[in-house]
Amino acid sequence: MAMTTPIEVTHLTKRYDTVTALQDISFTVASGEIMGFLGPNGAGKTTTLRILTGIIAPTSGSVRIDGLDVTERSLDIRRRIGYLPETIALYPELRVQEYLHYRARIKGVPRRARSARVMDALERCALTDVSRKLIGRLSKGYRQRVALADCLLGQPKILILDEPTIGLDPHQIRQTRELITSLGRSATILLSTHILPEVEMTCHRVAIIDKGRIVAVDTPQRLRQRLQGAQLVHVQLRGDAPAIEAALKEVAGVARVIPQGRTDGHANFEVQAATGADVREAIFRLAAERQWPLLHLSHSQASLEDVFIHLTTQEA
Repeated sequence: MAMTTPIEVTHLTKRYDTVTALQDISFTVASGEIMGFLGPNGAGKTTTLRILTGIIAPTSGSVRIDGLDVTERSLDIRRRIGYLPETIALYPELRVQEYLHYRARIKGVPRRARSARVMDALERCALTDVSRKLIGRLSKGYRQRVALADCLLGQPKILILDEPTIGLDPHQIRQTRELITSLGRSATILLSTHILPEVEMTCHRVAIIDKGRIVAVDTPQRLRQRLQGAQLVHVQLRGDAPAIEAALKEVAGVARVIPQGRTDGHANFEVQAATGADVREAIFRLAAERQWPLLHLSHSQASLEDVFIHLTTQEA
């Protein structure tokens, strides 16, 4: 018997009157996989997650969660997933442990198992010390963790997390990242986030969405390899920044010039070379000819952030 794909999105489109939020997107998330879902603000990430969780209906296309069609079996799907939305709705007048017991009852957790489930969620989300505090008196970071603990009560095999580390301090972000990694050993996870290092350390694959379209789906390593042939050169020159930028763009082999601001009156630029080109010598000669003192010239390999910017900017 063939194994069911936990998340399967096929030719999904969503329109609001004259605005197309999603246009013919397709991707899958395999069993036990942690998939990063990246895109700039307004790209369509949250709309996609809301369709996957049955909150809104698609205009066309299909979504299957654990083999079930989201438009036909919405309630069954909600029982199978844990969903952390971007905007969290909690009851500020309840204590943390009281709230989780309440949510466990709503989710149909058997009475005999509720206390153990709540204690497990409190421990995994590092909430034990605040379990008797009112939710309304918790910091934003702690409230985020309460919502994540709520997701775990039903022991879902599929987790859909929309910006799970937003509002957390660096220590809490690290704890949450470790929690997500551990959850990935027993669950399939779709993780929407803006924190690119988090994606590189946590996710097996990445889907990048821009202007309602999927522009790339691959592993972080393979996405970086797309630009590895394109050398990135960091340049610092003393002189008129607009004139320097214009001249750099005319250098043979230069594909893109990105101003990086000024440091102590010196102009900084990141120069992306065309695949296979080495533009360092040409930049050195340009500086000498124009009598622009060259203070720094170095190159580096592409990061996931470079790939993200390359795929989601109008210039790219």
